Amino acid sequence: MSVTTQTADKIRNIAIIAHVDHGKTTLVDCLLQQSGTFRENQEIPERAMDSMDLEREKGITIKAKNTAIQWNGYTINIVDTPGHADFGAEVERVMKMVDGVLLLTDAVGGPQAQTRWVLRKALSHGLKTICVVNKVDRDTARPDWVHDKVLELFLDLEATEDQFNSPFIYASAKNGWGDLSLDGPRENMDAIFKTIVEHMPPPEIETGDFRMLVSNIDWDDFVGRLAIGRILSGKISSGEQVYALRKDGTRQKVKITKLIRFTGLGVTPVEEMSAGDIVGIAGFEEIDIGDTLSTDPEAEPLPFVTIDPATVQMEFHVNDGPLAGRDGKKVTSRQIRDRLVRETKSNISIHLADTTEGTRFLVNARGSMQIAILVETMRREGYEVMVSRPTVLFKEIDGKKCEPFEQIWVEVPEDMLGGVMESLSNRKAQITNIEHHNAGVTVEAVISTRGLIGFDSELVTLTSGHGASSHMFLEYRPMGEEITTRKTGTLVSMETGKSAGYALDMIQARGKLFVGPGEEVYNGQVVGECPRKEDLPVNPCKMKQLDNMRASGSDKNIQLAPPIKMSLERAIEYIAPDELVEATPKFLRLRKRILDANERRKLMKRNKKD
Repeated sequence: MSVTTQTADKIRNIAIIAHVDHGKTTLVDCLLQQSGTFRENQEIPERAMDSMDLEREKGITIKAKNTAIQWNGYTINIVDTPGHADFGAEVERVMKMVDGVLLLTDAVGGPQAQTRWVLRKALSHGLKTICVVNKVDRDTARPDWVHDKVLELFLDLEATEDQFNSPFIYASAKNGWGDLSLDGPRENMDAIFKTIVEHMPPPEIETGDFRMLVSNIDWDDFVGRLAIGRILSGKISSGEQVYALRKDGTRQKVKITKLIRFTGLGVTPVEEMSAGDIVGIAGFEEIDIGDTLSTDPEAEPLPFVTIDPATVQMEFHVNDGPLAGRDGKKVTSRQIRDRLVRETKSNISIHLADTTEGTRFLVNARGSMQIAILVETMRREGYEVMVSRPTVLFKEIDGKKCEPFEQIWVEVPEDMLGGVMESLSNRKAQITNIEHHNAGVTVEAVISTRGLIGFDSELVTLTSGHGASSHMFLEYRPMGEEITTRKTGTLVSMETGKSAGYALDMIQARGKLFVGPGEEVYNGQVVGECPRKEDLPVNPCKMKQLDNMRASGSDKNIQLAPPIKMSLERAIEYIAPDELVEATPKFLRLRKRILDANERRKLMKRNKKD
């Protein structure tokens, strides 16, 4: 099927950037609907751009994705980017594909940490900006205050005069309208479409043969890997031969098997594409983000954007527990390593390192949330894997051991501020600003990445789910003092078998349970939390011994408290350095690294002597 290509004057390439939950994906839904991209009777899913199951469940964008809108003869290519700092590399690499950004901010909270971080990247690339203040119809909205805060942010980030004078649009994506003024007609999104076309520049076209930088990777079930990017110069046709110029200096000749253009929520095969447009190209066995495609074998590789460094590391182990292989289908070290290598191909902020043990791998990433998403994805694909608590990546700078520090913003209701301040103090955070407003209190602080691990889960508990935090990487600083984030011990099973209600009833007097009756447990598994800071061996499989001398009325009904069931992110942040999380398709278990209690005791004695 052939589709005629348009001149670059009729093309606009933009990215939408925003903090988590500020309405970015809802806005894209609305633009798709009002542009006439869909048929009148077509059923459109809510949050259509969040195509991954995990994105829909968690309500966040994880992978950068492309779509295109046709409006009044213009093609508007939109890249939907994640708002969480752990997925920041997804944002950094799409900056080469676009000429401008739509900065979306909440009319209540204003610009947050991730907004600041992504905007800094966009401004440094010289991209044009349109500011959209969303959710202005809410009772607690304060659009004038947000307007001033966004301008302050532009000043802080040393924006140019042109960037500082960006147009503002006041919108409600949920209700389907956006206007240039607060008291506008509130009918539709036309103001956004017009502003994009008038304010955003068309893509610059370079002279010469076809060249393209691969900024994203996708997968097509029929043709395999898709290299996605913006064509910088020339034209490309289906069936043509191009050269893939790799980052390691090698050059590979490839025949293009398929060209696609993004349309709405789908893709359309095309015969030819021209400079300025965003395209997907198939025909590669191997292609990586940052590679250059060109019809000229002697062409110079295009420079790729530098990515901020990884700050945390986690261990991935082959599951060697007593219940290994019962649940998952992919359990060998080769299968796990191949899957991790595949992840590094499409996610450039994740790095894999082998160890001397063939069953253990080290994965470096931006944050624990990013690795938790990877583990959750692998579980759903049938893998069994064990992961450790995140540890911080240290650096030696000028002979001093340094660790990463981050800036954190915490929003909490005023009556819950005390507990949050105490938690930040225990984690050795330095409070830099406290601001009271009608939505609560915003606390700004500088904290080491070590101190930040596990804070999000604690914040949910402290504020009954009403608190929200966001953070961004600041810099490496000299190592701070020791931080203790977990003040409790664990209840560790010393038997293998099925848990019994009679035994759990006795154990729950000593702490909180993580397992219920009738669950399979094994020696060395963590089955509960002990209030004292020590590990307590327990037998959750002990059955009541029956005899024929029982007195009437001596039995009591067993009443067990519901066991605590942790999410994967919470479990990863909860465990101690000597513990692991066993993740299988259906089960999450906490366990000791060394299952045998005698071996653990010997190791503790050796460590004390040392």
